[in-house]
Amino acid sequence: MDDERFYEIVQRVLSGADRGTAEKATQAVLETLAERISKQEALQLAAELPPSVAPWVWTDGPAQRLDLEAFLRKVAEREGADLATAERHVRAVLWAVARAVSPKQWADVTGLLSQDYLPLLPVGPDVEVLPESTFLGRVAERAGVDEAGARRAVEAVLETLAERLAAGEIDDLADRLPLTLRRLLKQAETRTPPTARRMDLDGFLARIAEREGVPVEQARRHARAVLLTLHEAVGDDEFFDVTSELPPDYDQLWLPA
Repeated sequence: MDDERFYEIVQRVLSGADRGTAEKATQAVLETLAERISKQEALQLAAELPPSVAPWVWTDGPAQRLDLEAFLRKVAEREGADLATAERHVRAVLWAVARAVSPKQWADVTGLLSQDYLPLLPVGPDVEVLPESTFLGRVAERAGVDEAGARRAVEAVLETLAERLAAGEIDDLADRLPLTLRRLLKQAETRTPPTARRMDLDGFLARIAEREGVPVEQARRHARAVLLTLHEAVGDDEFFDVTSELPPDYDQLWLPA
């Protein structure tokens, strides 16, 4: 991964933060991470990071015993930020690191961290498949509909999403979903061209509304409910792969309101 791609990931996770913010966050988090892991592990990690990022994990001291709170405080001090901002920045930078290095290297690094770090770590590729009843229940709660309405919303959103994604990404996404929803995506894939269809947010919502037979504003609420649940179901890494194929204005469907 090159420098541009790394910072692009950080900026996207931080809801479109500017490049300067992404660089400052990356430096603070990686310098603190270097203090938390061993010198040998830091060298191995640096070898797999982009050139402008790698120097920030250099260290010549022994690993420090930092729990998550101490880690966040150090990051906050380096940035001159509050703890809530530091937490957001740690999550974004670790997400980018996980995407930049090999699975083995990422496992080696995270294996050195204590359990309290887990909420800030990206979900790995072995995320458990969410049961269909749980998936539909979460959509129903978020959208304010019953289970039948949730199923219609899920079908409309996933079929429309399949039109917007490249075939390979549909396959990867389907592998993380319950069997019925997996089949739905696969069936939608057979009806769509192998390349992604260009569709702005208004077009995306209009297609969902048409499929569901609901007003566009209702389709927007349903799309948000489905995509937030999809994120929980497939994990950070796969959800980022999916959303990175979509234009920036789609972000409002899953970012905090």
